[in-house]
Amino acid sequence: MNFEQYRKFDAIGLAELVNAGKASAAELLDIAIARTEAVNPKVNAVVLEHYDMARAAIENGLPDGPFTGVPYVLKDLGSAVKGTVTTDGSVFNKDNVYDFDSTLTERYKKAGLVIFGKTNSPEFGGSPSTENTLFGATHNPWNLQRSAGGSSGGSAAAVAAGIVPAAHATDGGGSIRIPASCCGLIGMKPTRGRVPQGPKSYEKFSGLTMQHAVSRSVRDNAALLDISQGPELGDAYA
Repeated sequence: MNFEQYRKFDAIGLAELVNAGKASAAELLDIAIARTEAVNPKVNAVVLEHYDMARAAIENGLPDGPFTGVPYVLKDLGSAVKGTVTTDGSVFNKDNVYDFDSTLTERYKKAGLVIFGKTNSPEFGGSPSTENTLFGATHNPWNLQRSAGGSSGGSAAAVAAGIVPAAHATDGGGSIRIPASCCGLIGMKPTRGRVPQGPKSYEKFSGLTMQHAVSRSVRDNAALLDISQGPELGDAYA
């Protein structure tokens, strides 16, 4: 498979190829990484690379799920992956290594998604444009002179640039919906309590901030909500 073939499929379509033996998880990951290396110097969507972690996950055997073998990236804001840094777009947190997976990360992994990096976010998600002192600005793949929106602009740019068909995103005051609009994607803010925030923080901004995704297809967006929704022990809402 080459990139032009890869880009024709949404996440569910790629998973179907893997399930049918028409593509491998390692092959898809290599294409996603190659695309990252090709476009990221201009777009600046992926700011933390976890390529070795992703390859190890494939080598150790992926679970059988609706997204098995599909490359995926997390927003670099409140998304914990054990042994990796989450900066929240801030110099203050540039060495902030988590010793656990967030509940949402666990659910993504259980669904078979292959997490290979984290995407740019304005500092603590506090801006509708994705730029910060630590990593710089994310640019819109359709026009590098324009904003990708924020605060999930890195994830939206990664999807619009063809790196991945869908990506993790968060939304308080438009942080999924604004970049989805800027980049021509599907973006929805779930209802409060629909997708878990834990295990260390069960409520953010008095219940205003939610987690979900941006995607190219509606069915990917719906399926990602299906595999991530549901309460966890300690939730402030259900």
